[in-house]
Amino acid sequence: MKILLLGKTGQVGSELHRTLLPLGELITLSRAEADLEVPASLIDVLAAHSPDVIVNAAAYTAVDKAESNTQTAHAINAESVAVIAQYARSRGALLVHYSTDYVFDGAKTAAYEPSDITNPLSVYGRTKRQGEEAIVASGCPFLILRTSWVFSAHGSNFVKTILRLAKERDELRIVADQHGAPTSAELIADVTALAIAGFRQGLCKSGIYHLTAAGRTTWHGFARHIVSRATANGAAIKANSEKIHPIPTDDYPLPAPRPKNSCLDTSALSEALLLQFPDWTVHVNRTVDQLTTSMEYPL
Repeated sequence: MKILLLGKTGQVGSELHRTLLPLGELITLSRAEADLEVPASLIDVLAAHSPDVIVNAAAYTAVDKAESNTQTAHAINAESVAVIAQYARSRGALLVHYSTDYVFDGAKTAAYEPSDITNPLSVYGRTKRQGEEAIVASGCPFLILRTSWVFSAHGSNFVKTILRLAKERDELRIVADQHGAPTSAELIADVTALAIAGFRQGLCKSGIYHLTAAGRTTWHGFARHIVSRATANGAAIKANSEKIHPIPTDDYPLPAPRPKNSCLDTSALSEALLLQFPDWTVHVNRTVDQLTTSMEYPL
């Protein structure tokens, strides 16, 4: 089996190297080698490698910048995805694609199921939903994996930002009325490999699935947990967990609106793969431990 990974340097892409290698021949491409901002250029790239499985971990994820860079976000998140899906359809290749909680408006009180009506609030959310729609319309074999609040020890993310700010500042003010499940790139990559294997075994059918850690918290609760763990590890923290104050979304305005509820129901994927997803704190602890005991974040 030949697997083509797009977006190899991102948070999820970096972890996918490890989990996809045992499944077959793995080809990994960066943006320089497969530029999703130029959708038409992808046709030759895909044809040159003739993959059996395409894993698209590339995306325009700058949520706030997307509000003013609409054309770029649409090209990467929607137009290029349509090109990839059409190629997958023509070759019978499986397309694995990552989407987001931002396709929902957050008005639902319970966790969102994959079949729930979407209503994205932002350009980012709309372009990601358009990418989903293009895949479904293409008729290719596909696994769309929606996730939320992604973090890892690599790249830019909430965990690393909070560790940096808590080291620099005496107090932090963090939004406390948005709910979700922090999900590690490590978990996403692990489950992706299992989903591909499950698809080939007939356990996991084409469709949209939700892939997040178990449990729920707020950005404020997330930040407090990060700092508490770092403090327990002996990290030099100024703003301890008691100095992280809750604020409403309205007190921290951003260009792109966020859903108040980003919780996703993962039962369909869990049942298909016979998996139990770990609580969000498990991988957060692992990541904080890694960052607070390395040269990248010296004690």
